[in-house]
Amino acid sequence: MALNLIKLCVGIDSAEHLKERHAERMRTHGRLFAHTRMIPKRVEELLDGGSLYWVIKGFTGVRQPILDIEMFERDEEGRPYCLIILGPAVTVAAYPRRPFQGWRYLKPDEAPPDVGGDAAHSPPPPEMAAQLRALGLL
Repeated sequence: MALNLIKLCVGIDSAEHLKERHAERMRTHGRLFAHTRMIPKRVEELLDGGSLYWVIKGFTGVRQPILDIEMFERDEEGRPYCLIILGPAVTVAAYPRRPFQGWRYLKPDEAPPDVGGDAAHSPPPPEMAAQLRALGLL
């Protein structure tokens, strides 16, 4: 059964800003990845169709399929780390999330749904979505 990760997207202002950074990373490194010192213990479940969900400015907004996890013994400071190799970004429903450090596991039934690409059905801004959800309208 697939398992997901959720992580804060620090320094990013919007899904568009994240996509710009992805384009830059593709130009410089040839692939998309997230660097983390916290090494997941449940790698097999993550690689069984899991995604990394990004929290941008307090709301979920984007997910990326997890393609691989590369473990490394030491970084330049002597600490173990890993790279989470990611696929292309997919827009997801904007759900509010409180700040946390590092990443957390996210069960599939707790993951926000994908949002279709149809502009007529694009999601409301995160703040409005939170208010609509609080009223039970979304």
